[in-house]
Amino acid sequence: MQAQRIERVEPEFWWAGFQRESLDILVYGEGIGDCEVRSQALPILGLTKTENPRYLFFHINTKDVSAGSYPIEFFKKGKRVAQFNYVFKPRKKDSALRQSFGTEDAIYLLMPDRFCNGNPNNDAKPELAELPNRSNPGGRHGGDLEGIIQRLDYLQDLGVTALWSTPLLEDNDSAYSYHGYAQSNSYRIDARYGGNEKYLELSQELHRRGMKLIMDFVTNHWGLPHHLVQDLPTYTWIHQFPGYGQTNYRTSTVLDPNASRRDRMYCSDGWFVKTMPDLNQTNPLVLNYLIQSALWWIEYADLDGFRVDTYSYGDPNSMATWTKAITDEFPNFNITGEIWMHDQAQIAYWQKDSKIGALKSYNSHLPAVMDFCFHDAVLQAFNENEGSWDKGLIRFYENLVNDFLYPNPANQLIFLENHDTQRFNEVYPDFKKYSMALSLLLTHRGIPQLYYGSEIGMQGKKEVGDGDVRRDFPGGWKGDPTQGFSPEGRTESMRAYFDFTKSLLNWRKNAPAVHHGTTIQFVPENNLYVYFRIHKDQRIMVLINNSNQKASIDWQRFKEGWNGFTKLKRVPGNQIQPMGEVTEVPAQTALIFELVNE
Repeated sequence: MQAQRIERVEPEFWWAGFQRESLDILVYGEGIGDCEVRSQALPILGLTKTENPRYLFFHINTKDVSAGSYPIEFFKKGKRVAQFNYVFKPRKKDSALRQSFGTEDAIYLLMPDRFCNGNPNNDAKPELAELPNRSNPGGRHGGDLEGIIQRLDYLQDLGVTALWSTPLLEDNDSAYSYHGYAQSNSYRIDARYGGNEKYLELSQELHRRGMKLIMDFVTNHWGLPHHLVQDLPTYTWIHQFPGYGQTNYRTSTVLDPNASRRDRMYCSDGWFVKTMPDLNQTNPLVLNYLIQSALWWIEYADLDGFRVDTYSYGDPNSMATWTKAITDEFPNFNITGEIWMHDQAQIAYWQKDSKIGALKSYNSHLPAVMDFCFHDAVLQAFNENEGSWDKGLIRFYENLVNDFLYPNPANQLIFLENHDTQRFNEVYPDFKKYSMALSLLLTHRGIPQLYYGSEIGMQGKKEVGDGDVRRDFPGGWKGDPTQGFSPEGRTESMRAYFDFTKSLLNWRKNAPAVHHGTTIQFVPENNLYVYFRIHKDQRIMVLINNSNQKASIDWQRFKEGWNGFTKLKRVPGNQIQPMGEVTEVPAQTALIFELVNE
């Protein structure tokens, strides 16, 4: 009998010492599904064969497996036809207790293809379809991991403490592949970004600086070129209607007690777009594949957290199982889900231990959610300069009012913008607006996230297309006329944005009242929003005047917040002055004070 050819094994290797006691190994090769699997050294629990004879899944009990290399043998009709050694590696010391990102962090979101091209030699790869074309807003531009590594000093100087990159896994679509959300390989960083080893280098360089790495993980869909889509292990690996069925994007149907079964099905099972087949997480093989690939990346790259794309589009119970499997293994690991909804109760449903979710006997086990209601307020409030009972900065006040709905309101990602939204500086092309919004973002409850380039005033119109809000960072490519990464290369306007952002971010690093404090907020009057952040002996007072008129400060009204303190230390800076000397807030201005008695 001819030797059996094994073309692919996933995961390629594993680690000894995981709490999870089982491992599914996918083997792919012509006729491999007809084989039996044996190992004298590893306890094989069983096999799963599908209707596709090129696939075989075998299941190992890993409870007592030590680090080492173990022979796996494949037999047909009693004869051995293939063999390979499967490797279990030792885990990193204290790996399970790794700390994650949280309220003490400020996250910088970037799109690697648009940030910096550190190695032009990897812009194209013969095995990958799309070639670079910077003139095409929707094409690949050549940014890579080497470029990010070269700019880590810039990010550290800016004052951010964690990096969230949009997906870096291989995306082999023939066009529009730069965003990375249509992945074609679950275990391989795209070679045009530099591959797996370069990703490890990024992780190590961030950790050397005391910074954190957050991976953008996609559980809802893959790209059509994914090898497990091109040759499906089973018909039910993806949702088929048969063939293509479009999602209705109505994730509220998951919560709606009156929703039709059809609408709910098309929300969760429909494809996000025609080039992104929807994964069927209710298939145990699919769900376990997604769990294992997530655990693999955490251990392999020493990750500090996940941001999960389109979290609420997956099967809710399966996603809860996926999330719990990760946090069971890594109890301190933070995961924030993209819950793009516009109602606090609907968002709160998805957070771990939600009382709203409990009404439907549901617990997502998802530690963190994205506060899209905060973002909704951002898009409107700063152009409502005169305000009213329901406009202007009252929108932020009312958002906090609904914090009682969340089991953990502090563990929410708050943001002015991201790669899917309007650019803040396009909506508000005014530095005063930016300074007010950033002051709010960096002193508010939650985990603040900045979007690359905002710190130098970058703009972009969503209505023009996604590519316009994902422009190349100026200075990230050799020959760029403007050099945004260097002080001498920035325009006067860029310097104003950068210097202000840097000062606030670096101050925030040492502000426990902002990281962990409680909040006292006062109902905005005449579009003046005042709140205090309090933690032990530190008190921060924030005054944001979104009006076109200067606002007087009624210190007696805010007495509950200042609570006996007599002096104010201006942030940024260290100017100290008696409280009574500060009598007004100029129009379109934010003031931040630390209360002191010195």
